[in-house]
Amino acid sequence: MNINIQSVHFKASDKLHNHVFDKVQKLFDHNEKIIRADVTLFEEGNGQPTQFCEIKLVIPGIDHIAKKGAATYEQAVSDTVDTLQKIMRRKKK
Repeated sequence: MNINIQSVHFKASDKLHNHVFDKVQKLFDHNEKIIRADVTLFEEGNGQPTQFCEIKLVIPGIDHIAKKGAATYEQAVSDTVDTLQKIMRRKKK
């Protein structure tokens, strides 16, 4: 299991790193073919900033990418992982 976490223009706390690791690890538990997960955390927004999480799952044959924004990084990570779980369930059928 290889999880790369990149935080753009800020230093992610250990608590945030642990949250990302715990959530993304669930994806690895459901699909043993995943080689790597690249997680990027960044902030965008005009006036009212929004935290975004983008996760790219490297799987032989096809990569899955999802990006979600929320008021907090923790919520953005959770939403992105949920989206990837739905994508992987659809592709499995």
